[in-house]
Amino acid sequence: MTFQDIFKSSFMERVASISILDMVLALVLAFGIGMFIFFVYKKTYQGVMYSSSFGTTLVALTMITTVVILAVTSNVVLSLGMVGALSIVRFRTAIKEPLDIAFLFWSIAAGIVLAAGMLPLAVFGSALVGIVLLIFVNRKAHFNPYIVVLSCEDSKSEKRAREFLGSQVQKCVVKSKTAQKGAVELNLEIRMKEDNTDFVNELSEMDGVNSAVLVSYNGEYMG
Repeated sequence: MTFQDIFKSSFMERVASISILDMVLALVLAFGIGMFIFFVYKKTYQGVMYSSSFGTTLVALTMITTVVILAVTSNVVLSLGMVGALSIVRFRTAIKEPLDIAFLFWSIAAGIVLAAGMLPLAVFGSALVGIVLLIFVNRKAHFNPYIVVLSCEDSKSEKRAREFLGSQVQKCVVKSKTAQKGAVELNLEIRMKEDNTDFVNELSEMDGVNSAVLVSYNGEYMG
């Protein structure tokens, strides 16, 4: 084997299978779409603690997927080996928010479609998904459920407070009730008619009502 034979190997021949322009263009577009996904994630996040590292992961995942699919589409043998390699990968990080799964799949799908050369589908598809998430996730807050923690002195003040609360909100359901001597505590799930919480102030000033607390509730956490 001569020195020239080394550079005529199949490995060196595959170097030019994807042009530099295609690689740069695909990665730049992947970065742009990944940043758009990051922006939508930041605007629609409703969890307890915002994690900027997850948003960075979405950008990186879009670019990494693009690199992998570019390599797979350029070589059939590599595609089979990549499937076998990825089949043994296991991710142990728990996904706490169900919406985070949608963002992960969105990043992966955008990278796959972009690397496959379907640029209009990647751009317009990502734009449409982002608009849908911005509209539906950031809907008006008074449609969301709230929990009212009510502390009363006796059953009479409890009845008056519940009647007043029922007249101020769209829906009121008792979730739990704790009764002790000289104290009654209620947890009520409500749906507000409008984005106005002044009724909580009036409720706390009623005779026999010790305190009234309003907290947002999405089924998994209170905050």
